[in-house]
Amino acid sequence: MHGGLSPELTSFDQIRLLERPTDVPDFGLLCDLLWADPDKDISGWGELDKGVSFQFGPDTISSFLEQFELQLICRAHQVVQDGYEFMAGRQLVTIFGATNYCGEFDNMGAIMNVDKDLTCHFEVLTGCQETTEEHRSNWRR
Repeated sequence: MHGGLSPELTSFDQIRLLERPTDVPDFGLLCDLLWADPDKDISGWGELDKGVSFQFGPDTISSFLEQFELQLICRAHQVVQDGYEFMAGRQLVTIFGATNYCGEFDNMGAIMNVDKDLTCHFEVLTGCQETTEEHRSNWRR
């Protein structure tokens, strides 16, 4: 997913039924899927500083995974310093591919690969260089 979770999401059929192409509304399911962000310091749902969508805590992540019978949420959309960052006991990973985002950040980028055993491997990118190293996580299915 691009951004995050939505308190309105109760079935993946809701995503399948979204009209495409469409403009992104200022609120609702599609807005949340694009713009919601996780926050390790909150419980439940909270307001985002950017004025649209929500932030959600580790408890919300765990509940979502249990409800939808999933083990990991992979998302993008949010600059993270090392190119990727786990949260909520490795139940969510943010992957951000753009190094030195907009020339305003000194962040690395990352690419996540998943092997046949569902082990996640990360290729960390620095600046304009090619892949510099591979990071292996201990997260397994």
